[in-house]
Amino acid sequence: MNSYKKLIKYYDFDTELGRLVIFFSEKGIVYLSLAEDMESILQHINNKYGQAIKVDRDEHHYHEEIIEYSKGRLKKFSLPIDLQGTEFQKRVWFELLNIPYGETITYKDLAIKIGNPKGYRAVGGALNKNPILIVVPCHRVIGSNGDLVGFGAGIAMKERLLKLERDNLNLVSQ
Repeated sequence: MNSYKKLIKYYDFDTELGRLVIFFSEKGIVYLSLAEDMESILQHINNKYGQAIKVDRDEHHYHEEIIEYSKGRLKKFSLPIDLQGTEFQKRVWFELLNIPYGETITYKDLAIKIGNPKGYRAVGGALNKNPILIVVPCHRVIGSNGDLVGFGAGIAMKERLLKLERDNLNLVSQ
């Protein structure tokens, strides 16, 4: 059972990638997702993190960098994150932050980077639980044969994010 339960705030907003919903604690972002099936998302947030209350997005600025990213104008996020998971999951998720914009690595490469060379399946499991879409860039992890596999928001979105980054690699200064 997660002892993290606390008040979580959220709001939704539009991007070039679609409507997103962002949940955050006083420490930072805890969850970012496509704003589909809000009932299921809210139930998940309530079960894992605590009571979620909707707030006015104009009082918060988490969405601004995400919108800039979706327009191909931002390479690196400076947003505070509040990742909650097992120690293994957090190790995997924090390593994702080291994958450069526009580049990809394989599940096996990621397993090696975290010191668990045979743990590529466990890495895949951790990526499947990544709570912060886009900002913690699990879309940059691909299959060993180069295939786009395993993305919570769907393979089409993974392909779209990678194309966005490739197309804007040399245009973005940050």
